[in-house]
Amino acid sequence: MATNGSIFGAMLQEFDGAARILNLEPGIWKILTHPKRQITVSCPVQMDNGEIEVFTGYRVQYNITLGPAKGGIRYHPGVTLDEVTALAAWMTWKCAVAHIPFGGGKGGVICDPTRMSRRELEALTRRYVAEIIDAIGPEKDVPAPDVKTNDQVMAWVMDTYSMHVGHTSTAVVTGKPLELGGSLGRREATGRGVMIVTRESAKHLGFEIKGATVALQGFGNVGSISAELLAELGARIVAIADWKGGVYNGGGLDLVKLTDHVRQRKTVDGFSGGDPLTNEELFKLDVDILIPAALENQITMENAQSIRAKVVVEGANGPTTPDAHRHLHERGVMVVPDILANSGGVTTSYFEWVQDRYGYFWTEKEVNERLEAKMCEAFGAVLQNSLKFRVDLRTAAYIVAINRVATVTRMRGMYA
Repeated sequence: MATNGSIFGAMLQEFDGAARILNLEPGIWKILTHPKRQITVSCPVQMDNGEIEVFTGYRVQYNITLGPAKGGIRYHPGVTLDEVTALAAWMTWKCAVAHIPFGGGKGGVICDPTRMSRRELEALTRRYVAEIIDAIGPEKDVPAPDVKTNDQVMAWVMDTYSMHVGHTSTAVVTGKPLELGGSLGRREATGRGVMIVTRESAKHLGFEIKGATVALQGFGNVGSISAELLAELGARIVAIADWKGGVYNGGGLDLVKLTDHVRQRKTVDGFSGGDPLTNEELFKLDVDILIPAALENQITMENAQSIRAKVVVEGANGPTTPDAHRHLHERGVMVVPDILANSGGVTTSYFEWVQDRYGYFWTEKEVNERLEAKMCEAFGAVLQNSLKFRVDLRTAAYIVAINRVATVTRMRGMYA
């Protein structure tokens, strides 16, 4: 598989460093660097104007050694097979780091959902599911929401699958509405996980989370929940920026008023509770904790040298480039990698799957307590390997993940 300049190639670079430290044998190395299954489907849909459009969809099951494939479905014009394959690989490592019994999967359809009606989206979803129906299921592959998909799309996925198998199967997807077997605490889970690893990082570095200063890039689901929960611990949220602009208040931002502002304006920009702030200025702030929770490739060699935070917690997927990460590590800045920091979402998706299969649902308190235990376990394992091998946390996370998948691969042996 060609990897030059590809997203999958970037994943392989991250994989290779950890695999070398583990002295991974060549055979296992080959198995873990090839996707198990890549599915490409054509999805014809009759549009509202009567014309037929054919959309291309993908579902990649990268590795299912630890359990069913797990990963979202995204609707976006820029979806490619290379991207979906890389994301499925990252899900493999994220699930392994979280120590949950899932492999890695991902799906996507090349479309622009912002230009489609609700009926067209439903028709596309149902046709896409029908085309991949033989490959998904509670014990095969469990999709979830991703870019430009939501709980309603997951309800259509669940219903389509259920109609095909002849009975209601809630466990085929996660991220569903509560009424259809969704889990309490799921919406807040990624942000809660970010809060937990941020708190544990502060403990390790020897500073109090109470009174610590925090700057966040992004105030969507992950950023806003992370900010709210860290504030509850006594941290001072001094700066938040999003796609349009930001705000700074050294005494701490009023998150209730800011949330109301964002609900009305759809952006942090223009909030009157502080001084205007650009994304470029955000990364230069003298704060204890920096949380990039927006887009990929936000911390680069252009701004990494200006970062003054003690710890960077990657709420977003891939917000730090490899060169920038190396630079921060060499300067003594702890970077908590995305496959650990934002794994609260997939961990609670696992809880949803368990509850659906069990037919018994937990209280939100029980969900949060279980998430706390799993995130602390994952952080502890990664930190231990970081200290053991004297490597950064990202390499350590890959060491944990690859070792777990490789160990089970050896135990299961080769089917031929």
